[in-house]
Parts: sequence; structure tokens; C-alpha cells
Amino acid sequence: MLNGFKKFILKGNAVDLAVGIMIGAAFSAVVNALVKDIITPIIGVFGGTPDFSMLSFTVNGSKFAIGEFLNALIAFLIMSTVIYFFVVVPMNTLLDQVVKGKNTDPTEKKCPECLSLIPVKAHRCKFCTSVQPEKK
Repeated sequence: MLNGFKKFILKGNAVDLAVGIMIGAAFSAVVNALVKDIITPIIGVFGGTPDFSMLSFTVNGSKFAIGEFLNALIAFLIMSTVIYFFVVVPMNTLLDQVVKGKNTDPTEKKCPECLSLIPVKAHRCKFCTSVQPEKK
């Protein structure tokens, strides 16, 4: 029984998942600190730091405390905006630059007769055996 558990733990997927969770937790702490210590004070300079925690309303004796929800919603919107502009946009830009640096010439073409994919340099289609037109 212990050997099975040891094999499971030492599989690549379990280790990769554990590493991903740890990196995610560390990244979360960095993003939270960025939003709390830098972005929120910048927003506070222009419009004051919003705090809706005391906001609520009552219907038939039931109290609806919507303030905490609004605080969480605003924090989520700020956090997702920060992640998008400081992580996703730079990462996409970096990946686009890496991809542009590689050879992007096609290696396959469609046969005009049967529409199967064949190598660009092929003189005959391997599926329908039709002669391929010469490239100009």
C-alpha cells in the first residue's frame, strides 16, 4: 500500500501540480501586494479609497449586507485588470516576438483535386495520385 502511494507521489503529474500550486500561491501574494500597496493607493489619490463594508439594506426583517460583496467585486475587478495588463499583455507580446523569429513557411498544401494535405514539395498527391501544378 505504501509503495503505491510512493509511486503516485513521484509521478511527474503530481510533482508538476504541486510545483504549479506553489508558484501560483507565490504569484498570488505578489499580485495581492501590488494591488493593495500600489494600485489601490493610486486610485485613492483620485477618488478616495472606497469602503462599502457597512452598506446594507433590510427587507421584512432580513438584513442584506451587500457592502462586503461590493468590496470583493471591486477588488476582483482591480486584480483582474492588473493581471491582464501586467502579465497577460506582456506575455502575449513576448510570445508574438518569439513566434515571429521562427520560420513560418508552410510545410503542407492542399491538393487541388481531393483537398488532402500533402507536402509542399510533392509532385503527386499521395491520396488521389493527381499531378500537382508547378509553383511559380
